[in-house]
Amino acid sequence: MSSNLATDAHELKSRLEWGQPAFTIIDVRDRHSYNYVHISGAIQIPVDDLEKRATFSLHKQRHIYVYGENEQQTATAAQILRDAGFTEVAEIKGGFIAWKIVGGAMEGLAV
Repeated sequence: MSSNLATDAHELKSRLEWGQPAFTIIDVRDRHSYNYVHISGAIQIPVDDLEKRATFSLHKQRHIYVYGENEQQTATAAQILRDAGFTEVAEIKGGFIAWKIVGGAMEGLAV
């Protein structure tokens, strides 16, 4: 069964705080934005490299949360992953801004 869903930042924050393992957060924004500030533990993979790098390094059933610069970039990235055979992909609604609003853990140069 394919998870074609969006999640809110509160849900992801709860998972991180409870220490639930076995998921990956992917930031598809550009390297500069990622280096400046990103969700703690997120890995940066540009949209253009997403299919190749994810297929090479992540299990197809791994739970993946993805966010980008805006809703469209996030949706595009999630679709790329789903088309590549990843079955557990969730888009973080509101992306990084929503994460910041709920007080989620961040890291980077701006923190």
